This record gives sequence, structure tokens and C-alpha cells, in this order.
Amino acid sequence: MNRGRMILYSSLIAGTALIIIGLLYNFNILSLPYIKPMDLIVVGISIYFGPYGIYYNRLSKRISSIEERLPDFLRDVAEAGRFGMTLSESIIVASSGRYGPLTKEIKKMAAQIEWGVPVNEALENFKERIKTPLVERMITIIIKANEAGGNVADVLNMVSHAAMEAQNVEKERVIEMQTYVFVMFIAFGVFLATILILAASFFPEMYRAGSALAGVSSVGGTPISVQYKLIPEVEFLFVVATLINAVGDGILAGVLSKGKYEAGFFLAFVMLLAGYVFLRVMGIV
Repeated sequence: MNRGRMILYSSLIAGTALIIIGLLYNFNILSLPYIKPMDLIVVGISIYFGPYGIYYNRLSKRISSIEERLPDFLRDVAEAGRFGMTLSESIIVASSGRYGPLTKEIKKMAAQIEWGVPVNEALENFKERIKTPLVERMITIIIKANEAGGNVADVLNMVSHAAMEAQNVEKERVIEMQTYVFVMFIAFGVFLATILILAASFFPEMYRAGSALAGVSSVGGTPISVQYKLIPEVEFLFVVATLINAVGDGILAGVLSKGKYEAGFFLAFVMLLAGYVFLRVMGIV
């Protein structure tokens, strides 16, 4: 089991345990001081998204930093090849450069080649160690081109250019989607502000009016019924709606910005806790 799945399964187990404890507390089977049942339930739901979201975000940043420097390395290898060097010699020469997170793995690949490992095998090992989509795709093309023979430097130049183009397209897409993500955050804030206004002004007036008319069934023959006793249930529905909006908006923001729902787990985690803490501090929960 890889690290990501281990974190995901552990989060599911821990989150479910907290939700069960919260439900038992809600039905008076357990008793915990200074804590509300909803606190445990919300923390449990947050654990579903938080740990894996943090892990996925860190992994995405690592992949982005690696893939960002890959075209530089391929271009340097291609330049060395134009001076008549073989692919093995070009990689060894290019390994003296600085390529951020790739530097260590490139030096390891160059060392393997110097020790007598065939260049295709060294490239395969490099691909397996890095294991990012762009690296796997580009290295596979280079290996096939080297096996076929011919001018590998031209292939490296084309691969480098293709990698840069793919990264530029992805950056443009992320920039374009940021506006929609920002609008979603604003909409979530407006939703919380609306709940606050209702809880701070409308519901208290409704409660006072209902209490004053509690013993009155009609006025001038007109039936009067103010269901003020349902206010706690309505406030609970607001809390549930906040949690659903936070999770849904967070995951949708991840899909819009990165194209993967896992990218929204951390945003869902942040929005979920922020929304609930806001309602808790304002006394709505």
C-alpha cells in the first residue's frame, strides 16, 4: 500500500470513529464536558479531507517543481548531443547543472551510466523513481527514439518544447479558473453572512413575536400561527447546509483549478472548519 492510500484509509477510520462518538454523545450514551456532539461530527468529517488533502497538495507541488525543470534538463542534454556526444555522454555532461528537485535524481542516473548501466535502463530507473505523468511520458519517448537510432538531439528538442507547451497551457488554464474559484469563495462568505443576519436579527424577532402570541389563536377572526419553536431546527439545517456547501465548493474548486477532485480536499477541509468555527463563535451552533 502506498503512502497516499495509507493516509486516506487512516483518515476514514479516524473520522468515522469520531462521528460515531459524536452520535453516541448526541443520544446521551456518552457524556463529554465542554464539547458539543456536532463538534465531534464536524471534526470527524474534516479528518476525511484534511490529512489526505495536505498530502496531495504537497505531492502536487513536488510534481510541479520537478516537471517545471524537466525541459531545462532535456534542452541541455540536446545541446550536448549537438556536439557529437552520445546520449549517455550528454546526460553525464548535463548532470553538472542545477535542476532543483531533479538534480539529485539526474546525478544518480549519470552515476549509474558511468558505472556501466545501459542508458535506456538508467532512464527507466529514473522514470520509476520520479514517477510523474510528464516525466514518464517524455522519458518513454526518449527511450524509444534512442532504440530506433538517428538524431536523438532533435527528438530531445521536440520533447523539451512539447513539455514547455504543456506546462504553459496548464498554467493558463489555472489562471483562467482562479476567477471562478474566487467567486465560489465569495459566494460561501455571503452564505455565512446571510445566516448570521438571520440568526442575529430575524430569528430573535420571530421568537419574541411567537412568544407574545403564544396564547392567541386568532386576531379579528384571522388565524395566527408563528412556529417559533422550530427555530432551533432551522438553525441546525443552516449548519448542515454550511457543511455541505463547504465540502461541495471545496471539491469543485479543486476540479476547476487542477482538474482533479483530490485537489479540492484541502480546500474542503479549510472551508469546512472555517465555516463551522464561524457559526460556533457566533453562537448559531
